[in-house]
Formats: sequence, structure tokens, C-alpha cells
Amino acid sequence: MGRNSERGQFVRLSETERPEITIHVNGEAVTALAGDTVLTALMLTGVSVRDFEFGEGARGGFCLMGACQDCWVKQEAGGSLRACTTYVRDGLRLITGSGEI
Repeated sequence: MGRNSERGQFVRLSETERPEITIHVNGEAVTALAGDTVLTALMLTGVSVRDFEFGEGARGGFCLMGACQDCWVKQEAGGSLRACTTYVRDGLRLITGSGEI
């Protein structure tokens, strides 16, 4: 699924009582919590946002506030969204990994 490791880059320490939401990333179910951004959900599960277009490596977001344009991901249904400013919603289906959005 484009995982960077067996664990995510983030570890959730609080707000664990929020309801679970299932999204799909690259065809696989991923559990997030209501109120998470897409970027938070990806980083908690170890999924990279996209590949680095100028060399080897994966990208995981940069500014985390919607200014840098580094975290765009594709939606299976078409179009794209900014992962750091878009909240997860049940049934969201995303494709990550490509350099071009």
C-alpha cells in the first residue's frame, strides 16, 4: 500500500475515544477517527502521500497547514484533495504514490 514502515510516522496519544471511520487507501481499508485529517490518517498508518518527483523517496506532507501544496492525493472517483486540510469521511477512497496530481 505504499507503507514506509510497519508502523506509522505518528502515534496517537490522546482523543482516542472519537468514533472510528473507515477509508480506503490504494484499495486497502484504513481506520481513522472522526475529526482526523486525511494526512493524519495516512501518517498514523505509515502510508506515504506521494513519491518524490526528483529522486527516490516518499513525501508525507511538509507545512501541515495547507500552504505548500505538497500533500495533494487523488480520489478514486476522480479529482484530488489536500490531505492536510481535508477531514476523513466514511467511505473516502484515495490513491497515493504518484508524483503528478
